[in-house]
Amino acid sequence: MLINLHVKNLALIEETEIDFTDHLNILTGETGAGKSILIGSIQSALGGRIPKDMIRNGSDSALIELIFQTESDQVKGLMEDYEIPFEDGEIIIQRRITNQRVVNKVNGTSVTISRLKELSPFLLDLSGQHENQLLLKPANHLKILDSYARQEIGPVREQTAAAYSQYHRLAQELSRLNIGEEERLREMEFLKYEIREIEGASLQPGEDEELEQLFEKISHSRDILSACGQAHYLTSEGNNSAASQIGEAIRSLTDASAYDDDLAGLLEQASTVDALLNDFNRDLADYIASMEFDEETFHETEERLDQINHLKAKYGDGIPAIFAYLDKSRKRYDELTHHDEHIEKLRSECDKAENELKSLSNKLSSLRKKAAVPLAQSIRQALLDLNFNDVRFEIAFEEREEAGRDGIDSVCFMISTNPGLPMRPLHEIASGGELSRIMLAIKSILADEEQIETLIFDEIDTGISGRTAQKVSERLSSLASGRQVIAITHLPQIAAMADSHYLIEKTSSENSTISQIIPLNEEESVEELARMLGGSQITETVLENAREMKKLARAGKNILDSE
Repeated sequence: MLINLHVKNLALIEETEIDFTDHLNILTGETGAGKSILIGSIQSALGGRIPKDMIRNGSDSALIELIFQTESDQVKGLMEDYEIPFEDGEIIIQRRITNQRVVNKVNGTSVTISRLKELSPFLLDLSGQHENQLLLKPANHLKILDSYARQEIGPVREQTAAAYSQYHRLAQELSRLNIGEEERLREMEFLKYEIREIEGASLQPGEDEELEQLFEKISHSRDILSACGQAHYLTSEGNNSAASQIGEAIRSLTDASAYDDDLAGLLEQASTVDALLNDFNRDLADYIASMEFDEETFHETEERLDQINHLKAKYGDGIPAIFAYLDKSRKRYDELTHHDEHIEKLRSECDKAENELKSLSNKLSSLRKKAAVPLAQSIRQALLDLNFNDVRFEIAFEEREEAGRDGIDSVCFMISTNPGLPMRPLHEIASGGELSRIMLAIKSILADEEQIETLIFDEIDTGISGRTAQKVSERLSSLASGRQVIAITHLPQIAAMADSHYLIEKTSSENSTISQIIPLNEEESVEELARMLGGSQITETVLENAREMKKLARAGKNILDSE
């Protein structure tokens, strides 16, 4: 579950830290106090987009930190795959935002945004107004059904997706080969020309690099010969050359060594230098002699390079790429040469893959239809508990013309919220308040299947009041008995059910506006309920009503816990 949230320099929040508890955590506050920023910070910490203008004015960076405590084997497996330290079930997620970049860390190890997004669904599930709107898209109904029976459906769905990929690949290959006779002959002729052109060049690995070096050498041969000639003159020709000067030095040391034996070593060194210089001049003379290029050699090198570069422009950026193109062209030519045999073999493989896809799609459809019955019943019962009187709910199936990656099923949630009215698609009749309750019903059913330890609801009370609000509060409390639930609400009926109550408050001064989160004790929670009940006028009567609401909520929770 989510243990701690720490936010610094994000929008209206200068710095705030909050410790969440087990069961039902309720956050309340005036409109505009910063509740949306709080939820947005949690979404951002788990990989959501972070606008650059979210950094608080006057600050260079912002920080969001979440601390989770989890016993999930799936999370443990991911952490092992990511090679991230994971001890005692603790996960610390940090995102530091600057104007230049965002740094993401999990337990002190830097991670990519994609890994954050992979990890987040196993830590918490966040339902906001945007996710409620997803119910209006029937494509998401199939995902909900598959999530409900993931243990049975998941493996078959993966097999179906793999079968679809295989069939799709073979079908594309068959389409590529299935051409008319005239087009086949025309392509063969073109391939034959390309193959002959490449084979006729008799390319050798690394030949282009060697020729380029030779061409560069020939092109600058005059400069090279001039430099070598100057070096040869300075070291071996004339009375002032290096060879002449060293020879004179040796003669002087020879005369002097007759009087001092200690000069013998120096004389030997000078003789070695003389020998090395003679070897150098001999090698330099040989190099100068080898640099005599004729025009024919130059033109042959130039023409060969032009030929190779022409082939590079047509078939690849290097000789290895040209060879790869040649292999591909030979394979394609062979396919066209034995066209009928290839087509027959490929059609057989494609038919086999299609039958496998149909078989798996039918199996997947059967599993879905089997799971749809208890899911629809559970959703209907949950909707009745949420004050949908006389509601009817079904999951309708329609078979697509062609199987896809997720099989052949199109699924649509059908609902009737009033007696006597026909069942109609959910997206045609549901209001905003109804969508919130339907999503709550679905989430409460899927929570156990998905083994999510933390559920967050933002504005779950949209468009509801009175008896319906009381029913929603009871559902939230029941849901929180087995996991952590965090909910933002404007309704006192829901806030009264809180196991832990927090106030999001905005304060303004002459120079700044700051939002902060304050944990409330029992009496402070009553005062906040009174504010929600009575607005600006908090009388003793309103306070008594708030205390009574709190007392009734506590009694209701005891009844729910005992059931």
